[in-house]
Amino acid sequence: MLLVLDIGNTTITAGVYRDDQLMGPWRLGTRHERSSDEYGLILRGLLSGGGITTDRIQGMAVCCVVPQVRAAIDEMARQIFAVTPLFIEPGIKTGLPILTDNPQEVGADRIVTAVAAYARHGGPTIVVDFGTATTFDAISARGEYLGGAIAPGIGIGAEALFQRTAKLPRVELTCPRHVIGRNTVASIQSGLLNGYAALVEGLVKRMGLELAPPAGKGVKVIATGGHAAALAEPCSVLNTIEPDLTLAGLRLLWNRNRPEAMRC
Repeated sequence: MLLVLDIGNTTITAGVYRDDQLMGPWRLGTRHERSSDEYGLILRGLLSGGGITTDRIQGMAVCCVVPQVRAAIDEMARQIFAVTPLFIEPGIKTGLPILTDNPQEVGADRIVTAVAAYARHGGPTIVVDFGTATTFDAISARGEYLGGAIAPGIGIGAEALFQRTAKLPRVELTCPRHVIGRNTVASIQSGLLNGYAALVEGLVKRMGLELAPPAGKGVKVIATGGHAAALAEPCSVLNTIEPDLTLAGLRLLWNRNRPEAMRC
């Protein structure tokens, strides 16, 4: 079995692959101060709830955008699961040429989701990842990673609105029935959900014109990340919602970087 970990700024998503079947996923908060023992205890508990013992884990693939957590995860993998983790970082085989100015600065999570999106859908494709940040990644028809765009995530927007205003409440991120809100909560929800939907639609359209000129036709738009489901209703350009795209990409990259005997 292969344990896959997507370590984001806010959430760690874990899953276990038995061949091509994903078990889980499970989610826990990212905490810089947690030790390897704490992460191990939490993960063992989650896996145990799914009927998986630590000795059944034969490999681990990790996508980490939080440097402060990496050492604890590395130590946990070796001590608790007795495996050497594969961290997605410069130098591994991705099968995806990275044509940005500085390939080493592209976040590991963006490469992983791009690999999975192209493997599943081909190109040209735009991946929209609704996480702590909202990222847009463009993959050409030939399977080249071209770059993208980064915007503040909808969660950051909602929290900033609550923190920086005296009377506006924190609201649930659900789409209101009407764009024109008739009360404060509905107005905030409309501004957040419909506003971010408009942001996504506008950026996807502009990126599509560059990705597939002259009209941007034939570009597939794949959404992933924790807030993807909330944006599915108001956002008209999303073709597919795949919340576990990063985990699928981790499995693909494990198979491309491990000997045949260790592939999942």
